[in-house]
Amino acid sequence: MMNRRLRKALVVTTAITAGLLMTACQNEDVDDNASAASAASSSPAASAKGAEAVASGTGKGVSGSFKNGKVTHLAPGKYIVSVPGRTDQAFFISEDTEIWGAGGICGDAKGQSATECTEAELEAAAKKGAVSADVEMKDGAAVSVTERPAGEQPGSAEQPGSAEGVAEGKGVNGTWFGNVSYLAPGKYTVSDIKGVEQAFFVSEDTEIWGAGDICGDAEGQSATECTEAELERAARKGVGAEVTLSNGIATRIVEDA
Repeated sequence: MMNRRLRKALVVTTAITAGLLMTACQNEDVDDNASAASAASSSPAASAKGAEAVASGTGKGVSGSFKNGKVTHLAPGKYIVSVPGRTDQAFFISEDTEIWGAGGICGDAKGQSATECTEAELEAAAKKGAVSADVEMKDGAAVSVTERPAGEQPGSAEQPGSAEGVAEGKGVNGTWFGNVSYLAPGKYTVSDIKGVEQAFFVSEDTEIWGAGDICGDAEGQSATECTEAELERAARKGVGAEVTLSNGIATRIVEDA
């Protein structure tokens, strides 16, 4: 009687133990499968789509100047600028982007100063063909897109700072008092009280001093040294200044206080 009960108890115990072992093995299989799935999702092959998504945001975080470039349309609000010797850079247009034309984007190719354009005009021009322009970027978005006049396209001899460009300034020396206006990248004019204009170039050595319009504080006790980018923004509207030239290049520009 006892032996029969013991045998029955052993059979039940064995069955329970086997069931527990099977459940444990199944749980281990589930955990292993979950780990494998997780590893697969983080593998290079599985994350390719994610990488493509990041790549689609090319240009994010990029800041700098792209001079003498070719701007082409890529997608709504997105463009590429190609500069010789540099990797093509994608960028975005925002509501704050300043777009300046010189006949291709908008405006008159024979005009004396750049014309402010719309993003729609930039898109239309860039879809027809590459637009020669300088692009200033901050965090992947264009701060400004400035079309280069026909005589100052990439590869042409007439670049600011070149021998031909300085000759255009006719080696002028002297000091002018008047209104400074933006003409083209790195190039300006100063008009005297008689309306006579003198073109000149700005170099890396040009000293630029502001008194509130170019930069600085109008109520300050002394002039503030400014950047060429700040001069350009002010000169697009016109700013009074004293300009000292040497061989057609400004050595010093001092805003009227």
